[in-house]
Amino acid sequence: MGMTNIKSVSRNTWLTLCASLAGIILLFVIEENFDRFTMQIFKLCAINVILALSLNLINGFTGLFSLGHAGFMGIGAYTCALLAMTPAQKEANFILQPIVPWLLDVHLPFLPALLASGLVAGLLGWLLGVVAMRLRDDYLAIATLGFSEIIRVVLTNAQPITNGSLGLKGLPRYTTMWWAWGSAIVVTVFLVLLIKSSYGRAFKSIRDNEIASEAMGINVFGMKVLSFAISSFLAGIAGGLLAHYLTTIDPKQFFFLKTFDILLIVVLGGVGSITGSIIAAIAVTASMELLRFLDGPLNFGFMVTSGTPGLRMVFFSALLMIVVIFRQQGLMGTSEFSWDALARIGLLPRRKRSHRSNGKTGKERVE
Repeated sequence: MGMTNIKSVSRNTWLTLCASLAGIILLFVIEENFDRFTMQIFKLCAINVILALSLNLINGFTGLFSLGHAGFMGIGAYTCALLAMTPAQKEANFILQPIVPWLLDVHLPFLPALLASGLVAGLLGWLLGVVAMRLRDDYLAIATLGFSEIIRVVLTNAQPITNGSLGLKGLPRYTTMWWAWGSAIVVTVFLVLLIKSSYGRAFKSIRDNEIASEAMGINVFGMKVLSFAISSFLAGIAGGLLAHYLTTIDPKQFFFLKTFDILLIVVLGGVGSITGSIIAAIAVTASMELLRFLDGPLNFGFMVTSGTPGLRMVFFSALLMIVVIFRQQGLMGTSEFSWDALARIGLLPRRKRSHRSNGKTGKERVE
């Protein structure tokens, strides 16, 4: 039995290494052969993967209903932008009122600034969690939604720090394809390891039954706060990447409706599935652009309609309703990708069974 497990692990390890190598080659091919617009969409897919995974950690694996993701994205975006901008860029942006002196000369490379954006968002997420994690269900959703709006209002009115409603423009375009997808891969690996650890099992236990979890000795309140802080940290990282992807940010970009866009991805992919969140994030982001023609004039042959802005969002709203009605578990439910699953459905050759079982040969079993 032990030899069978070793062979299975060896096969799966080789398949994973080959898939990773193929992914790196694919990134090179895409970077060399695709146009700039397609590259931008491809990078946005990676950012949405991080956002979907971070929200799924709270809603899917811990069973908490949070609607405050847009606020943490805004915190991460402004933190990373202000730390990565040069003093000259800050002076050029702050026209109505000069930036506070202690922030003017702060200039960090992109990686430290990106990590700082996650840490600041994670710290505020931890503080909010300490206050709000005693709430449940709709009350928690309302509290996190209110916090998100408070953050947006603060970003709008803190003129000497955030430049208010004017926002920040001319940010360095640090979010390359390698930064975006490299971050998405690191976050995915981190979440896979987290969910498989004792912490991940505690999160799932709280999701399934809080009373039973507490009876088994799990610190339910502490685990909820930890899950919320980790999710906020990842949302801050995604916000920092988004800021240097767009190169222009303002408080209106982090309106609470942004949270519902990410929630749509999580529900479509499957609440509680890392694989589902990744697939849905890529599919929804690409479809948003492929279906952009719905917002313009449509020619049906026998009639031509005038442009209807927002029609593609109507399509996605209808899609969400269909999923909720007919497939509430989403695309993947709580299932995850595995090489063994592909082998079971015939997409990969099945591994050979060992002739020995429990230390006995086939002849001994017959006897």
